[in-house]
Amino acid sequence: MSYLTTSMTTGAAVTGAAPLGVGVPGFAHPLMAPTEWAELLRLSRGAACTGGARRSPGARGGAAALHWVVLDVARGPGVRPDPYCLPAAAQLRDAGVRLLGHLDLEHGARPFGELVSDAHRFLDWYKVDGFYLDRCPTDRTLLPETRRLTTTLRALCDGAHLVAGHGRHPYPGYAEAADQLVTFAGRWADYRWSQVAEWTADHPAARFCHLVHGVPRTHLEEALRIARWQGAGTVYFTDRADRGGDAWESLPGYWDEFVSRIGPGVSE
Repeated sequence: MSYLTTSMTTGAAVTGAAPLGVGVPGFAHPLMAPTEWAELLRLSRGAACTGGARRSPGARGGAAALHWVVLDVARGPGVRPDPYCLPAAAQLRDAGVRLLGHLDLEHGARPFGELVSDAHRFLDWYKVDGFYLDRCPTDRTLLPETRRLTTTLRALCDGAHLVAGHGRHPYPGYAEAADQLVTFAGRWADYRWSQVAEWTADHPAARFCHLVHGVPRTHLEEALRIARWQGAGTVYFTDRADRGGDAWESLPGYWDEFVSRIGPGVSE
């Protein structure tokens, strides 16, 4: 397959050996998806990892398998504190989960001031630990403005974790603008034949994330193998189909199996 025939004959195999972790791109509102939010809390305490021992604590004391969770109240923070999102966010923070506020960059079309205003609301109301920059630009010409935003976000939130949701490989300079880059977000039918950009071999797996929907249970192990070979450190796979952007809103049918398989790389 193409992910195995890439010209990165050393980098992919080396970085792919690192443990994988879960990044949750945004469940539905807690009122509509109480089971999903309860599972996040369970996973943060190590109880959802049914395939092995409890994970060691991460940077904030939570389960190492759960790298971050995106909080998207209303395509952003909303216009006022949400009475259901406030306790859900607080519970995850108390459990040591890294919570990211959802900021939609609209491929560079969103005004800088609006994004900063939304960031302030996320910080003031939900005490987030960083931001998920959805629909982040990928081309070189918009890199300076993206850097301006990420520099401002880091000034607003000391130690902010920034994930750039490109969805595909961006211009390499974006690697210096965020902590992680989402270099694939899309269908399993495309992911299984995808190729990794050669410049990613210069960075550790912890810098990259893959989000894939429509992954059948029978292909879950293959999807994990692709992620490891392509050097991704954070993943989210679901069997849900994308219907108007709702692929991430509910748990995959194989949630327990998925999280139990996250961990050290396998020998290829």
